[in-house]
Amino acid sequence: MASDNETIQLELVKAILEELPFGVLVTKNEKEIVLCNRVLSEAFAENQFDRQIHLILEKNLVPAVNTPIRLNENNGIVRKAIIQMGDEEYQIYLLLFTNNKSDFLNIDKHEEILFKDIIEFAYDGLVMVDTEGYVQMLSHAYADFLGVDQESSIGKHVTEVIENTRMHVVAKTGKQEVAELQKIKDNYIIATRSPIRKQGKLIGAVGKILFKNVGQFTALSKRINSLEVELKKYKGDFRERNKASYTFDHLMGRSPAFMEVKGQAKIAAKSDSNVLILGESGTGKELFAHSIHNDSRRAMGVFVKVNCAAIPAELLESELFGYEEGSFTGAKKGGKAGKFEAAEGGTIFLDEIGELPLHMQVKLLRVLQEKEIERVGSTGSIPIDVRVIAATNRNLEEMVSKGEFRLDMYYRLKVLQIHVPSLRERPEDIEILVNHLVEKYQNLMKKRVKGMSDQALRLLRLYKWPGNIRELENIIERAMNIVEEGEVIRSKHLPKEITGYKEAVSIRTLAEVMDETERAAIVSCLEMTSGNKSETAKRLGVSRTTLYEKMNKYGL
Repeated sequence: MASDNETIQLELVKAILEELPFGVLVTKNEKEIVLCNRVLSEAFAENQFDRQIHLILEKNLVPAVNTPIRLNENNGIVRKAIIQMGDEEYQIYLLLFTNNKSDFLNIDKHEEILFKDIIEFAYDGLVMVDTEGYVQMLSHAYADFLGVDQESSIGKHVTEVIENTRMHVVAKTGKQEVAELQKIKDNYIIATRSPIRKQGKLIGAVGKILFKNVGQFTALSKRINSLEVELKKYKGDFRERNKASYTFDHLMGRSPAFMEVKGQAKIAAKSDSNVLILGESGTGKELFAHSIHNDSRRAMGVFVKVNCAAIPAELLESELFGYEEGSFTGAKKGGKAGKFEAAEGGTIFLDEIGELPLHMQVKLLRVLQEKEIERVGSTGSIPIDVRVIAATNRNLEEMVSKGEFRLDMYYRLKVLQIHVPSLRERPEDIEILVNHLVEKYQNLMKKRVKGMSDQALRLLRLYKWPGNIRELENIIERAMNIVEEGEVIRSKHLPKEITGYKEAVSIRTLAEVMDETERAAIVSCLEMTSGNKSETAKRLGVSRTTLYEKMNKYGL
């Protein structure tokens, strides 16, 4: 069955033939009539059409020879040509009815005009070359598209006229090339190149753009370019929202515990296996996930983050694996890809994996094992290439023993396991982190300070940090809001849970009150003397030995 494009072209050719002053008959396989124009039809009596046509076909005309003919009292000349395009062979009969002998002599000229007219109207983007690759015919619209002069292009080698052409190759080898991409003037066209044979002999090649109209193609090309720009924007927006923002350079610390886990993460980055990151809330597990992705072979891919605790249980499956159109009430037309499909070629970070319901653990386990997902409402599977990094602050081994987390799921995730130390396990890193956070908030708040006092740093090191680095950042941001421009952050800028100044909320023993007062006096005096213990002992009226004992007692 002919395509819509071919049908339109055929109708256009018929319309052109009806207006030409020649009789034109086109057949296939010597007997199947493909085209017959008005001039030829009117030359025959109504009841003699089939017989007259068969008279022409039965004459066994010699191709390329002008043969006299008399049809229905009309004298004329008929000329036969055989054209082979691809695997199909066509016979074209040109008939000129006239009593003027000079017209007989000019039949070749009429034939040339006829073919040029048909070509110009039927194929806007068409070129013909001889066996050596020299242009014999170039349609006007195609010349305009190429930005060349139509007339002066005739006789030139096709490589001088058309960029990246292969017409000369097809004309020489006789091998057809169908629907091939070709770049012209920063645009890609789709072209078909077919050898032309006459009486079985290769005489050249014809090439055409697989569009009815080059003007339409140009408009479509511009539209495609516009859509590509728009697609790049959306892809850029998507990648911007789904990218790993941190690298190992952002993981700051020099404590042995931290350096060890950082080294483990760098090893994990070289692998493509699943990674399980454990650690208390606020220790920076997500930063490790970002860094592993950015140091891996998937660094150019997307980094899709999923907080398993933030998605309602009933929506988790469709969010992770997507859904098909009509799979449930409210499903988008055309369906929707899930997070795993979005992460194709990259990394998916499943944060708070310990909050994943048991029924979803079963489905995720299949994804980890089979490397394929199944959309909600679909009967087929989609293969995926995604690296999984999971994180949790929960004790998964304890959850497994309680039946809250699948053992097989646990082992699938912990192929490579990293345990990020808490801040209280790495007190040596507090000063590094404080300096970084102070600099960060100075830039954000456009407010300069002179750093932090030694006493304030000492208090930060002594604190137990239940909220880890997240809590430290909160305290630094708070201090930066309180401290005056150009001042030093001191202990008075820190919250009471760190300095030890607490409001009385219950009856305490005198000993407790005295201890707290004594501790507060020592802390205050140490700050006033910039940590000078001799001067502090002198001002408090005690010996240095007594001061050291009390500082040890109060953990100072």
